[in-house]
Amino acid sequence: MKKIIHIDMDCFYAAVEMRDNPAYRNIPIAIGGDPLKRGVVATANYIARQYGIHSAMSMAQAVKLCPHLKIISGRYNVYKSISLQIHEIFKRYTNIIEGVSLDEAYLDVTHCQLFRGSATLIAENIRQTIFQELQLT
Repeated sequence: MKKIIHIDMDCFYAAVEMRDNPAYRNIPIAIGGDPLKRGVVATANYIARQYGIHSAMSMAQAVKLCPHLKIISGRYNVYKSISLQIHEIFKRYTNIIEGVSLDEAYLDVTHCQLFRGSATLIAENIRQTIFQELQLT
């Protein structure tokens, strides 16, 4: 029987911004394009989501829902670099990795012998390792 783990980071771009800039941790933030140039929300932190803001929403609509929203244009080179670090962590468990996006992947851990082959325990250990090494969830 195959054992596949699905990994999807929590509001990845926003989480990176909050990790790197503590001033963003307790305010609503959205990563995306300029609201005056038909920009869209790539992601938003959980505080912004409480205002109804979500991915793929127009940034202009997001600002209407939350006028004090902090808009961040994004540092995609940084997100890509961190994604590569996350994938290096995945490789400690398996080489069979299907990346879906910068923050999402499927891992085939069928042949991983760590934690007696328990996919649940492997997934939990991956989660802990990412948090310990990168301070992301």
